[in-house]
Amino acid sequence: MSDLPLTPHFRAVAPAYWSPLVRPLLLLVLLLGLWPAAQAQIVDDSTKNRYGAHTTFILRESNLMRGDTVGQIIDSTLTRLPQNRYWVHDSAFYQDLGNFGTASRHLLWEPNGQLGARLGRNAFDRYARDASNIPYYDTRSPYTFFRFNQGNPYEQIFELSYARSIKKAVNVGFAFERFGSNKILAVSNPRAGQVEHTNFLLFLRYQNKNDRYHLMTNFSTARHRAAEQGGIVVQPEDIRDDGSVNLKQSFDYGDEEVRLVGAINRDDRDRFRLAHTYRLIGRGLTAYHVADWSRQQNKYTDDQLLNTSTGLPRYDLRKHSTTITDDRADYRQFENTVGVMGNTPSVAYRLYGKVRNYKLESRVRKDDTDLGFTREELQYTQNDGPQLFLGGTAAFRYKQFAIEAAGEVKVPGKFKEIIQIDQTEYRFTGLARLGPLSGELLFTGYSPTLTQQRLEGNHFSWDNTTSATEFSNTQVQQARVLINQKLGNQYLQLVGTAANITGLVYYNEQAVPAQLDDERQVLSIMARHRFNVGHFFMDNQATYTKVTGGTIGLQIPELVGESRLYYQGYVFKKALLGQVGVQTYFQSRWQPYDYSPSTQQFFIQDHFTIRNTPIADAFVSADIKTLSIFFKMAYINQFLPQSGYFTTPYYTGLPRRLQFGIRWQFFN
Repeated sequence: MSDLPLTPHFRAVAPAYWSPLVRPLLLLVLLLGLWPAAQAQIVDDSTKNRYGAHTTFILRESNLMRGDTVGQIIDSTLTRLPQNRYWVHDSAFYQDLGNFGTASRHLLWEPNGQLGARLGRNAFDRYARDASNIPYYDTRSPYTFFRFNQGNPYEQIFELSYARSIKKAVNVGFAFERFGSNKILAVSNPRAGQVEHTNFLLFLRYQNKNDRYHLMTNFSTARHRAAEQGGIVVQPEDIRDDGSVNLKQSFDYGDEEVRLVGAINRDDRDRFRLAHTYRLIGRGLTAYHVADWSRQQNKYTDDQLLNTSTGLPRYDLRKHSTTITDDRADYRQFENTVGVMGNTPSVAYRLYGKVRNYKLESRVRKDDTDLGFTREELQYTQNDGPQLFLGGTAAFRYKQFAIEAAGEVKVPGKFKEIIQIDQTEYRFTGLARLGPLSGELLFTGYSPTLTQQRLEGNHFSWDNTTSATEFSNTQVQQARVLINQKLGNQYLQLVGTAANITGLVYYNEQAVPAQLDDERQVLSIMARHRFNVGHFFMDNQATYTKVTGGTIGLQIPELVGESRLYYQGYVFKKALLGQVGVQTYFQSRWQPYDYSPSTQQFFIQDHFTIRNTPIADAFVSADIKTLSIFFKMAYINQFLPQSGYFTTPYYTGLPRRLQFGIRWQFFN
């Protein structure tokens, strides 16, 4: 990564984020912060600055749809600062390729939440911002957020955001994010880049003087580049007499050999979203409109299809070109949602109609034997016209009792077919809550993704759009019970889930889409317990999952858990709040999904088992007014009991390393 070197020493960190792209942003923050400086320095009678976390609020689109114009105070706690899974935009548990920024998928069961056309290239979703969940601000003074994390020498994150109010009606701001990681496998240079990611966001919030009209809009652009290595090549001396592989010999990291050396995956995204509301009759009747335009391009290239040392091809199939792979998918989507809603202290409702237009174009590069060079060629276009959705929500709340219902249906070409549940896409949810106890029901049916339906590339090809090969809709029925209870200094959360899945579409052992003829049942229990004894705090969380009906198509580790034990207290006359502790992650023995770089898809396999994986980190973190800092020794238990661990078949996790980071928030 020539313009963002990941430095192996702390004293050389500055050039990594003081790049030509970052300097203009810092200058812009300085100029905006100085204008106008006089208004930004309001103090009380004791000359103490009145601005801080208590005067800066975050609002999201979900607040707007609930009629909430206040929002929540910004998060300034230390709890999540040293935890890697909170460094990205989705903090769920994921399976990845062992390095920060690589392809990943949800580790635990998550039902699909979107109906209709979907691209189905989700391997890099967790690193992109969700336009419907962007934080907007209500600030009494200019607010600046700065974050820098360094995992020496493999990971680096830089983030800068700025927001300010223009009088009371407008709040505008931007956010810039850049992160990357360096290779750990088959490399002698610690600066050899594996992942580069940049993201730029502009956002604006407006409300008129009489508070009847509200607007939230944002535009973001993300560029993600990942070098694909294809996993470790097993050496002949590592194969035992019975044909099994001695995986203990696969932790030489830089000395290992990998399958791919010239492969690159690119995931480029642009998105614009506008949500605005207008109160027609008080809070009881509000009209709203949401416009959402997005573009996603996934491109896979490899100019080294032959192994130069052996002369053998690196891929089983080279369909269009024997010299270079250049597969591209361009997806564009535009949605318009129009509806009415009402929000009172006890009753809320929403009714809407949504229209989605989309277009997917697939291109590959082919050998032209007549002309003697390669040329790009359009393979197919997917676009079945506008898709119409109808939906709504209703909620009733009284003291500790609440009941909510929501539903959405994709209207078929012939409206009378909407009653044919097995052919219609739908999603219905219901929730009832009484004090700490709540229950949820989910019924949904959805079509396969566009990628599952059809793909044409240099190494894979399938077409499931004909009447003989097309997939039916996947049906899910799910029930969930939740308990959230706080007793004194103890907090307990229990979540029990039972799901029945029919017609699951997955990627089989050949890494191509397939559909199950039988059902799968998922039973899971998640328990979390937090408590403290004096200055000692303990936070434990574990999820147990059991899949019945067969192991093909759905693979989940039985036990996934994490735990934090730390000491927290003030020093220096309460000028500094500090934490010292350890955090551990545990994942039970399982057969993880394998990964296909050229299609960006994870697929099931039955030849590679990951043993029980405990990972322990030791950390120190501190908060000094608006500055937070942490130091962490990650994977301190390396060599106890083994010298490494796997995250995906033949992809190793990172070894022991020192991580540190700072978070600085300015309120004037």
